[in-house]
Amino acid sequence: MRCARFQGTDKVNFIDLYDCEGTIVDTMNDVPNFIRRNTRLAVKIDQIQRQDIPEYALVAIREVLTNALVHADYSIKGMNPRIAIFSDRLEIENPGMLPFGYTLEEFIAGVSHIRNKVIARVFRELNLMEEWGTGYRRIIEACQSGGYQTPSWDELGTAIRVVFRPHLAAQEKIEPLIHQETKELTLRQQKILTFLQNKKPISAKTIHKNLNEEISERSLRNDLLELKARGLLKMMGSGPSTLWVLKEE
Repeated sequence: MRCARFQGTDKVNFIDLYDCEGTIVDTMNDVPNFIRRNTRLAVKIDQIQRQDIPEYALVAIREVLTNALVHADYSIKGMNPRIAIFSDRLEIENPGMLPFGYTLEEFIAGVSHIRNKVIARVFRELNLMEEWGTGYRRIIEACQSGGYQTPSWDELGTAIRVVFRPHLAAQEKIEPLIHQETKELTLRQQKILTFLQNKKPISAKTIHKNLNEEISERSLRNDLLELKARGLLKMMGSGPSTLWVLKEE
């Protein structure tokens, strides 16, 4: 899956670019990290209570992401499932037309039609999806309960695109999602920070070898970039020679 964050509303200038090249299960972990890194958090104060509102309905996005990976037509050369984030929308696109005889109306009505049965079975066994055609209903419920607009589905001939719009609160005061102190670190991110304590700049490959975690180096890279964005790590150099170190306060 190819992921991109663009400046403005057009595909002209990249802000962030990431290609998921691990397993399809790695993609289910990596893509949400990319989205969190490149979307924002609206802050609403109700009396003395603070409410943090993600720019997009994350549960709904995960459902659409699952559908995109399960239903993509991988036989189409030169096309990959894609995530594109703009200043006014988030798009998830997967290659392939709807299966012959299957319509968007049937999808909305809950009729299930699986293109890649092996992937669907793996996702079901990992509790990432069901096979009862309930995905659309969960997407709508997640959006409605959180006050988000219902996403739109578009058939583009050789692809299906789902478009999400930001929460209305995003038009008010908004802050970068990954910079929120209220957002807890994952256990793996805590282990990374612990490992780097009192160490000189070190490579991601060395961190990966010493972390004792069964993750891809790309997944580790996502964690490092998120910790950098939160102001906890400092990146030195670029490319294969990049080194990481704790950022001094």
